[in-house]
Parts: sequence; C-alpha cells; structure tokens
Amino acid sequence: MLLNRWFTAESRKQRLARFLSLESWKRGIWSIVRLVLIAGLSFIILYPILQKIATAIKDKADLYSPIVVWVPENYTLSNFRYAMQIMDYWETLLNTFSLSATTTILTAASCALAGYAFARLKFKGSGLLFAGVVLTILVPPTTILIPIYMNLKDFTLMGLIPLFTGGKPVNLLNSYWPFILTSITANSLKAGLYIFIFRQFFRGIPKEVEEAAYIDGASVGTTFLRIMLPNAMPAIITVTLFSFVWQWNDSFFTTTYLTSSKVMSLMLTSLPYNLRIMVVDGVEVGDDPFYLSMVQDTGILLAILPLIIIYLFVQRYFVESIERTGIVG
Repeated sequence: MLLNRWFTAESRKQRLARFLSLESWKRGIWSIVRLVLIAGLSFIILYPILQKIATAIKDKADLYSPIVVWVPENYTLSNFRYAMQIMDYWETLLNTFSLSATTTILTAASCALAGYAFARLKFKGSGLLFAGVVLTILVPPTTILIPIYMNLKDFTLMGLIPLFTGGKPVNLLNSYWPFILTSITANSLKAGLYIFIFRQFFRGIPKEVEEAAYIDGASVGTTFLRIMLPNAMPAIITVTLFSFVWQWNDSFFTTTYLTSSKVMSLMLTSLPYNLRIMVVDGVEVGDDPFYLSMVQDTGILLAILPLIIIYLFVQRYFVESIERTGIVG
C-alpha cells in the first residue's frame, strides 16, 4: 500500500513537471513570435526614417558611387542648409506650429462638447446625428471638396454677410479662416473620430458623478466644465496629439485652402521646383533627379523632426491616454 502511494505521488510529480515544462515551452514560443512581430513592425516604421537620415548626410558625389548604400564616404550637412534655405525653414516652422496649435485647441474644445452631448444629452434624432458623425469617418474628404471650396470662396454665412458688404460674399481662401471655422464647428480634419473618442470616454464615466453635481445645484455646463472635462484628460491628450500631428502633416486641405502661405506641406510640395532653379556651388542644379530627391528627403526629415522631438517628451502620456480612452470600446 505504501509502495503504491509512493508510485502514485511520484507519477503526479512527473505529470506536473511535464505540464510546467509544456507551459514554459508555450511561453517561450510566444515570446519569440512576439519579438519577431515587434521587430518587424519597428523595422517597417524606422526604415524610411533611417534611410532619409543616411541620404541627408551624403555628399552629392556619393549618389554616383556604386559602393555607397547606407554609410556615405563623404559626410556633409550642406543638404540641410540648402533645404532650410529653400523652405525658409524657421518662418515655415513658426507658421505651421501656429496653424496646428490653433486648430488643435479649437478642435479639441468643439469635439469634446459634441462628444459629451452624444454621450449624455439624449434628444430626438441624436442617434441619427451620431450616425452622420460616423459617416464622416468613412466618407473620403475628396467627395465633399468642391462644395466646401465653393462655400468658402463665396462665404455668406447663410446670407448675413452680404447685408454688411453691399451684397458681396467674402472670399476666405488663402487665409486661416477655413481652418478656424471648421475647427469651431467640429468639422475639421478627422473631427468625426475625435467626437467618437470623446463619446466613448464620457459614456464610461458613471452617471452618479453627474447626478451628484445636479443635486448640488450645478447646471449642465458647470458639470461639463468642472467635473466631466477634468476627468477626461486621457481623451483630451489623445485627441490633442492626433489633431496636432494630422494637421501638421496634412497636405490635402492645406494646399486647397492656402496657396501662398509658408507652411510645411506647401513648402515641401514646391521644394523640387525651387531647387531646380537654384545655383549650388556656382553650378545650376537643373533636373538632376537623384540630387533633387536627396534634398527633398532632407526637407521631409526636417518637416517631421519637430514631431519626433515632441513625441519623445509626451510618448508616456500618449500611451497611458490610449489605454484609458474608449478607442477600443
């Protein structure tokens, strides 16, 4: 009897050891798979940036060297100097930052109001209106470009402006007013997504918090400003960063509304043309496609450099806010 118990106990230990060994193998295999996936995604993201850095520090002579691929033989910063000179970099940087910051603040404020209304203030037709908000996420912006362009070109504000201008509409193109108006009305770039994020976040806050405020005599506006909005900092950070980056990189609406202002998207678009007519070291650049591409890559690197610097400082807050918002809810 004692011998049977000993064998039974020993077999249990062996089975437990085999099970633990199998689980450790599963964890090890999953760790390897996860490492390969992360490395692959990191390579896809970092490869274009590393390639542009390697191209930006090359000398013009290295473009025609068959042995130069990544590491140049002749290091130079002249590409940065030419790109900054052609783009009028510092003025362009200031204008782009001002435009992106203004639209980001106005968009976050208007979308927070809209998201709170859809989450808490139930009214007739609210579901249909929110379906329209979701539709704006799905519909390509090119489908409504012509009506928006014509409306901004001959802006009348529902017929009120001609009453004060002698019957003439106002042309808002080539100014910041299109961005300001669309941001105030929660109709700016990707505004439908921002409204959805705020709605999902506000729906996750317990209603008892608002009811306690109403019992204390707070109005809807006071409850939103003093209770709901401070608790919505994760959603605000997410929307703010998304809005700033997308507005900074936007070329579709920026090139449509602005034609002569110095912003990053416009200057990058005109960079090859301006470089063709530029004289470098006493020689006209002309139509050398390889050199034009090299300087344009340098300009793109200069355009995304401020975003990379900003991300280095706010990435921890951004990741935490993504985890706490209702993006996946």
